Amino acid sequence: MSVVGFDFGNESCIVAVARQRGIDVVLNDESKRETPAIVCFGERQRFIGTAGAASSMMNPKNSISQIKRLIGRQFSDPELQRDIKSLPFNVTEGPDGYPLIHARYLGEMRTFTPTQVLGMVFSNLKSIAEQNLKAAVVDCCIGIPVYFTELQRRAVLDAATIAGLHPLRLIHETTATALAYGIYKTDLPENDQLNVAFVDIGHASMQVCIAGFKKGQLKILAHSFDRSLGGRDFDEVLFHHFSAKFKEEYKIDVSQNARACLRLRAACEKLKKVLSANPEAPLNIECLMDEKDVRGFIKREEFEQISAPILQRVKAPLEKALADAGLAVGDVHMVEVVGSASRIPSILKILTEFFGKEPRRTMNASECVGRGCALQCAILSPTFKVREFQVNESFPFPISLSWKGSVPDAQNGEAEQEQLVFPKGNPIPSVKAVTFHKTSTFSVDVQYSDVSDLQAPAKISTYMIGPFPTLRSEKPKLKVKVRLNLHGIVSVESATLLEEEEVEVPVSKEPAKEDAKMETDEKPNDTSAPGANETDVNMQDAKGTAEAAGVENGVPQSGDKPVQMETDTKVEAPKKKVKKTNVPVAELVYGAMVSGDLQKAVEKEFEMALQDRVMEETKDKKNAVEAYVYDMRNKLCDKYHDFVTTSDKEELMAKLQETEDWLYEDGEDETKGVYIAKLEELKKQGDPIEERYKEYSERGTIIDQLAYCINSYREAAMSNDTKFDHIELAEKQKVLNECVEAEAWLREKKQQQDQLPKYATPVLLSADVRKKAEALDRFCRPIMMKPKPAKPATPEAPETPPHPGSEAQPQGANSPKASPNRNGDPSENVPAGSGEAPPASAEPMETDKPETTSAA
Repeated sequence: MSVVGFDFGNESCIVAVARQRGIDVVLNDESKRETPAIVCFGERQRFIGTAGAASSMMNPKNSISQIKRLIGRQFSDPELQRDIKSLPFNVTEGPDGYPLIHARYLGEMRTFTPTQVLGMVFSNLKSIAEQNLKAAVVDCCIGIPVYFTELQRRAVLDAATIAGLHPLRLIHETTATALAYGIYKTDLPENDQLNVAFVDIGHASMQVCIAGFKKGQLKILAHSFDRSLGGRDFDEVLFHHFSAKFKEEYKIDVSQNARACLRLRAACEKLKKVLSANPEAPLNIECLMDEKDVRGFIKREEFEQISAPILQRVKAPLEKALADAGLAVGDVHMVEVVGSASRIPSILKILTEFFGKEPRRTMNASECVGRGCALQCAILSPTFKVREFQVNESFPFPISLSWKGSVPDAQNGEAEQEQLVFPKGNPIPSVKAVTFHKTSTFSVDVQYSDVSDLQAPAKISTYMIGPFPTLRSEKPKLKVKVRLNLHGIVSVESATLLEEEEVEVPVSKEPAKEDAKMETDEKPNDTSAPGANETDVNMQDAKGTAEAAGVENGVPQSGDKPVQMETDTKVEAPKKKVKKTNVPVAELVYGAMVSGDLQKAVEKEFEMALQDRVMEETKDKKNAVEAYVYDMRNKLCDKYHDFVTTSDKEELMAKLQETEDWLYEDGEDETKGVYIAKLEELKKQGDPIEERYKEYSERGTIIDQLAYCINSYREAAMSNDTKFDHIELAEKQKVLNECVEAEAWLREKKQQQDQLPKYATPVLLSADVRKKAEALDRFCRPIMMKPKPAKPATPEAPETPPHPGSEAQPQGANSPKASPNRNGDPSENVPAGSGEAPPASAEPMETDKPETTSAA
């Protein structure tokens, strides 16, 4: 099971994986820790990540970047309209009111949704993780900004599905940062809460999170954000400053040239980084536009002056976060600054003045979110055992349900009613049950209660509940379960019709009490066990307190009896039981991809990935042809010189030159099969030369191995060693004959080979010598390694001397009697008093390799 965390940013992405020793940020193909979030569409394939960044400058109109700002947003969104103006590629409005991206791919203009492009980015990140882990990657955890709406969160999940990923959780980036910060802390207080403010200023947005830490847990106290305050805004200020300056000084309008815009923006980003460490910085760009070299210069004071409108917006999210958390500035014990734009000195100065303390940089500003995502994935995964650490997340937006009643009531003009279900700061995940008094099909809208912080429609989704079965009770209740899941997505999970029925046997109190129970424990949820800790707050009607409950929840009473809180004061009738019936629920999410479109997008991504793979393989084959041409040409003039005739050499050299010319002319853009055929054509002439050189290089070693094998078996067969006395002379003679035959064959072949020139086809091949050695070993080994016959065991008379015919009987009348070994086998007895072990010359016989087979 994979344990991977993805931090996809507006400009770059981080891939972190969990290992036994901790969390590692993996390197991409160029050995870099950050991978650009760019997809560049070419004439024959896509270039994603580092390859896309390398191609973007030459192909700006087909290089798609800043996907994070496009997903899940309507085309009419004012922020989106501002972003589109600075993008080099074409974005138009689709039929559903959401943006469509236009790019030229495979020789024709194609349209892609932002979700599809994000899926391509995820596919690239997935391949980076798989190459590092040497295993398939499916389960993961993805970091998202806290301000992402329901639609944007669904878009991220859809993009992950397109890439073949299964996110265990979408975690807020600031929460991931807090997790990466707190899980390694061993000095957290047990009782008093340690309040830490995390300020994340990235490429396109600013997020503030205040978290409270105790031993073994963290609780998110407040979130705040500014969606359009990031490093790119400072780049844009510098871009407009120098664009105006160059227009006046050099008479060039950079905004009219997409490539010039990209180059100037890249230069301004570098200039901003230089100004973070230096009081002044120059700007030099060669041939920016109209073959004109441009130069500029700016001081940090001037940069801060032109950036003043942006810097003035930094305090607002800070103040809001403190207000939502209910804390004063003095209650914040530490301030941690992360994000790529957090290095700007003027921002650090504002944070110091606001909090009254110096911001800390104990975390890696660019990698902390990715590490936190990998930690969260490890907590959710059974693969790793992680230190007990509870993450109590909160949802940043209030969610409510609204309805108009039954269909007939809605036609009569009944006023819409609304009930707050998940207030701002509600724990994630959470489940609540809402009770309706309905008898026919009706619809429920899930919507944001307050859209002041969001530039998105209030309505999220609509659920049609019904049709109802035949009712047997006069006052049925419909229990609707609403879930806020780990991803921060709200949905109506189920609807259950509760009817009371008369029965003859009295019902015990225990089941009735369970049905009427109101669970109101909104405890923070430990994400280490998703689902098990989800809150369940039942908002049901109680007969005796219906009116009071309605007033308490701030919902006016109406003929349709809106949502009311059920209490434990309900008294069960002694002869009644509750019948539960599931009611169908149909979902409609505004702006989300339907399952059919999602499946088509998955298939389309597979086709494009296949095309990319084919083109990469084609490039590899083309490079193989080119490499063979250069390598063979060099070797023909060097180590292959003596192994080829002059005429063959000249013919092959001409063929190589012809192939090289073809590669850079007609063969510049051919198919994979053509390159394979061209390489095989060259190898038909080159392989015999290479084989002759290889045979010459290996022949001496192989011959020595066969000669050693022959000598070893011959010496063993002619040896007078007692360990071979049990082998019959006829068998030994067979071994000697086989050795003589092998030696004669080798001598004959070697004489023939020595008479041939190096460029001639060899008659003595290394493979034949190996086969001869193996055949010799197969014949001789069973004979020479034949074990000595074992003496039968005689337990009745252990002291009985060995059988007179035993070969282990010592020679000579005066020789002492040989004592059997501990196994009762006399075949390994040594003459007493000799003080010597059996000859070591037999040891080489025990090897399995024919080239090292020997006998003393």
